[in-house]
Amino acid sequence: MRLFTLLVVVCIISCTSQPKEKEKETSQINETTIQKKIEKTMEKGSIHQFTVKDIAGNNFNFADLKGKKIMVVNTASECGLTPQYEQLQEIYEAYKDQNFTIVGFPANNFGAQEPGSNQQIAKFCKANYGVAFPMMSKISVKGNDMHELYQFLTQKSQNGLEDSEVAWNFQKYLINENGELEKVISPRTLPNDETIISWIENN
Repeated sequence: MRLFTLLVVVCIISCTSQPKEKEKETSQINETTIQKKIEKTMEKGSIHQFTVKDIAGNNFNFADLKGKKIMVVNTASECGLTPQYEQLQEIYEAYKDQNFTIVGFPANNFGAQEPGSNQQIAKFCKANYGVAFPMMSKISVKGNDMHELYQFLTQKSQNGLEDSEVAWNFQKYLINENGELEKVISPRTLPNDETIISWIENN
């Protein structure tokens, strides 16, 4: 009789505990699914949402660059790295017909090395380096007045890849065909570095 009673109690405990374990398991699965959805949403930040002003003051819509790889670079006319304009123009010429472009953003954030007006900057770039890739109006790439596009580039919460800080003039941000940030390249790494060329050519 005691044995029978013990078996009944064990059966009752077993039956009541199983639903709780299943409920806990279901809850964990739901939490994992929600987390994955959040991460997936973060990954979808795209530069294609932005419209900026080009160096002539006209609207420049990044959505028009869908399907192209993009290098975004902050530039300056009086920097030790200014000769990088030459390599930038070279790779632009070499790959512009292969779904690649460069978008330059003059910025005066470092050592006051871009003091000129948009008109002066455009004239300097054309005269000294024959720049033909799209150049935008001068903006701020760091600090309290950072342009919203650079907020996207430097904040993981927006770009879904990583947090970064623009260290100096000619830092490069490499964007894939979907407008998603893929790589952040140091200012001192030349535009024609093997890492960058490989990224451009890799389909």
